Amino acid sequence: MKLNEAIFLRIRELANSHGLSVYKLAKNSGVPRSTVATMRINKSVGTASIYGICEYLEMTLCDFFRSPLFDRENLMD
Repeated sequence: MKLNEAIFLRIRELANSHGLSVYKLAKNSGVPRSTVATMRINKSVGTASIYGICEYLEMTLCDFFRSPLFDRENLMD
């Protein structure tokens, strides 16, 4: 899968594990709704958006990317 797809899947995974929709997680994190819509269609996701989500969930960026989704064998160019 592409990196942007993995990032969105990770955000969805984290939202689900906290009992939130992706939109609710984004809203609570200060990420604009339009950014979430862009993420859904696998466009680029800014690091500021990922950081905002991490801050809201009280996790580090390392924690965010510590997922099998980001293992080299799961990603392609």
